[in-house]
Amino acid sequence: MNSYWQHYDHLADIGVRGYGSTLAGAFGQAALAMTAVVTEPGSVEPREAVEIDCEDADRETLLVDWLNCVVYETVTRKMLFSRFDVQIQGARLHAKIWGEPIDAERHQPAVEIKGATYTTLKVQQLSGDLWMAQTVVDV
Repeated sequence: MNSYWQHYDHLADIGVRGYGSTLAGAFGQAALAMTAVVTEPGSVEPREAVEIDCEDADRETLLVDWLNCVVYETVTRKMLFSRFDVQIQGARLHAKIWGEPIDAERHQPAVEIKGATYTTLKVQQLSGDLWMAQTVVDV
């Protein structure tokens, strides 16, 4: 199992951590962990696609930018996302994400994420085939 996510406690906010067999996979799982802060990811159907592009000089800042782009799309489109196809080439990230409009009754959103922070920010290759990407999101 090389792709998964988890949460970790951090004061009043919550940490999101993604693991993947590639850097891009870890970024996708971190975004899925962010969705799981709000609702059960399995309840979000991948009906509509949105494309995201961002760029930054280092992996850590790119992670924060990426997650904040997902937050932006969530807020402006009033959607939740459950599928993340991320591609990273050098300092550039391109992603196609799928989700659906928020249905308060079905999704029962627990909180609203305000944004990703630089708190406990870390992106690293743990072994030859396992990457980890983590940060704290402000709720």
